[in-house]
Amino acid sequence: MPRYRHLNVLIGSAALCVLLALAAVGLVTEWGSPRVDATLAAPTTGAEGQTMDTVSLVEAVEPAVVTVINQQQVGGLRSGAQAQPAGSGTGFIIDDRGHVVTNEHVVRNGDSFEVIFADGEERPATLVGADPLSDLAVVRVEGDVPATVPLGDSDALRQGQPVVAIGSPLGAFANTVTDGIVSATNRDFPGVPNQGEAYYSNLVQHTAPINPGNSGGPLFNLAGQVVGVNTLGIPEAQGLFFAIPTNSVQRIVGQLIERGRVAYAYLGVSVQPVTEQLVGQYDLPVDHGVAVLGVEPNGPAAEAGIREGDFILALEGRQIDEQNPLSELLFASAPGDTIAATVQRGDQRLEIPVTLAEREES
Repeated sequence: MPRYRHLNVLIGSAALCVLLALAAVGLVTEWGSPRVDATLAAPTTGAEGQTMDTVSLVEAVEPAVVTVINQQQVGGLRSGAQAQPAGSGTGFIIDDRGHVVTNEHVVRNGDSFEVIFADGEERPATLVGADPLSDLAVVRVEGDVPATVPLGDSDALRQGQPVVAIGSPLGAFANTVTDGIVSATNRDFPGVPNQGEAYYSNLVQHTAPINPGNSGGPLFNLAGQVVGVNTLGIPEAQGLFFAIPTNSVQRIVGQLIERGRVAYAYLGVSVQPVTEQLVGQYDLPVDHGVAVLGVEPNGPAAEAGIREGDFILALEGRQIDEQNPLSELLFASAPGDTIAATVQRGDQRLEIPVTLAEREES
């Protein structure tokens, strides 16, 4: 797994520095997903042909793109604590109530926040909610907002489709515009959920150049709809940039606005995705799904009778594969839901009901 880089800016006393993070490369991960309980409007899909040239697009959406400043308290008892800028990223306004979507790592450890609009106006913001596993957060500004942008249907993206990124690289070049194409979809960068690391699933890979400071910024289609939240870049390569797809954003942000946190369903298994390579190497009896490498004692899977050595092939009839990983299929479920797991055990094909629990916060 290549090393990835978050695209926020950390502000030090001497210079700007870039936060580097290593992707956790582990074959065994514990999976959970948030309930789909969004309070936002459904993603919109522009009619065929209703696109804009880049200049018109930028003029339409730029007022809704903002710089997000993370402020932290510094100073001791004698001098008194003062809020100082500690980092910055990008965000975008999604509704008239002033909700701004950004990355969780942009607001992490912040004591207070500020939003800078495209025209230079500065306004304090409050943290509505943040979710480390999805790396998404919402802050809110009071008062009238200059503009909002709609969320598009990221499932409709196609390789080669033009996209435009707007952000604040290095925290100093507000509302910089770059363009490119969709290189691929469904890219994964697994973290370690039980250690609080983000699990980046189903990312949009694109070529619109983004830099530190672009984290949390919008990726637009030419209809002026946000189709991704720019989050990662690969520093060792050129043209490898990644955004969280808006259909995933929709699920998370709705919960953050509604309750300030995300309730993750918990299955209680350690798994290994079944790949073509593993099928050939070990002569596996299945060609998709996940192999159960471990079952948490007294967890939902154990209580349901799922065992180490089983293969989970589907949830609620939806096949688990590269296009539909286990984490994605759990998105539609909530703690307390009972779902049907299709399990291969030796020569037996079983349908096992599993009542999901809620993942404990790290």
